[in-house]
Amino acid sequence: MMRMRVTLSLPGEPSSVTRARQVLVTLLGLTDATEDARGHLALLITEACANAVRHGDTHSAVDITIRIDDDVCLLEVGNRGSTPDGGVLTAGLPAPLTVGGRGLPLIAALADTVAFVPGPSDQVLIRITKHLTAAVAG
Repeated sequence: MMRMRVTLSLPGEPSSVTRARQVLVTLLGLTDATEDARGHLALLITEACANAVRHGDTHSAVDITIRIDDDVCLLEVGNRGSTPDGGVLTAGLPAPLTVGGRGLPLIAALADTVAFVPGPSDQVLIRITKHLTAAVAG
C-alpha cells in the first residue's frame, strides 16, 4: 500500500505549470504507474494548471493537491476565477468545441473522472482522477 499527498500553492504565472508537472513526475517515479498513466497525468496537470493560470483572477495563486492512494492518482487544481459554462464537465464537452481551447476536452479524454467541485468560497476547483496501473481482470 502506498499513500502520498502533496499540497502546493504556486503563483499564478506560467512557470508554475512546469513546477507542478515536475513535482507530479517525481512522485510518479516512486510508484508502479504505467508509462501511459505517467504521460497522461503529466498532460492532465499541465492543462489544468495552464487553465488555472490563464483563467484565474489576476495575481491569484494556483492551489494544487496531488494524492496517490495505491493505484489511483487524484489531482485537484484550484484558483480564484469562474468555471466555464457553469462548472459542468463531462466527456462530451464542451458543446460546441469552440468554447475555449483544447484544455478541457483533452482533460476529459485522458482522465478516468473529472469534475468541477465545490471548493473554498470564490475558488474554482477541478478534480481529476486517473488509475496508475492497468485494470486487473477479476
